[in-house]
Amino acid sequence: MNEQQYDKLLNIQTTGYQYGFPKLAKYHRYEPTPYSGLEQLFEQYEMPPNTRFLDIGCGKGRVPIYVHHRFDIPVIGIEMDQKFFAEAEHNAWQYLKKGKKKRASIQFFNIIAETYTIAKLDNVFFFFNPFSIHVFREFMKRLLESIVLYPRTVDIILYYPSPDYMQYLQQEQSLNSYLDIKLRHEKNENERIVVFRIPKQ
Repeated sequence: MNEQQYDKLLNIQTTGYQYGFPKLAKYHRYEPTPYSGLEQLFEQYEMPPNTRFLDIGCGKGRVPIYVHHRFDIPVIGIEMDQKFFAEAEHNAWQYLKKGKKKRASIQFFNIIAETYTIAKLDNVFFFFNPFSIHVFREFMKRLLESIVLYPRTVDIILYYPSPDYMQYLQQEQSLNSYLDIKLRHEKNENERIVVFRIPKQ
């Protein structure tokens, strides 16, 4: 299925790009994650037990809604832009109105990522380069503190990982990639998905 067909299946509208530039330079332009990339991710990647999936910088809500539809697990989207947040909320309403009844929850938060209180059940974090390395460091600092407080296995999914993110995780945090997926029909070496797993201690 193409992008429009997937949106129609889920009864949502997530195509299109950002209207202008973010208000803060450290946050990046919105670009929807291609459905084909999500399909390839979940062909190879198995989430840990009792997953609660977070999309950091979720835009119009495509990734959380797709994951909810496919796996019926709790999903959370964090989005700082008020307009995109409103569209994500509307998309969730449209999706739930049309789709089969699901048990798991869908939540969206209109906040900047650094202020999100990471819960002890949050364990899969998805990033499509939503912000600068400085914000990523701050978020990861809070995440690592949460893991110490509530030991659990945590996965970090980087879609089209930036060199800065990779260097931080591999060199500064000494993490090894758990899964490295080269996306089909892509030529740039950054056009891949890398999963880092922090095992429960």
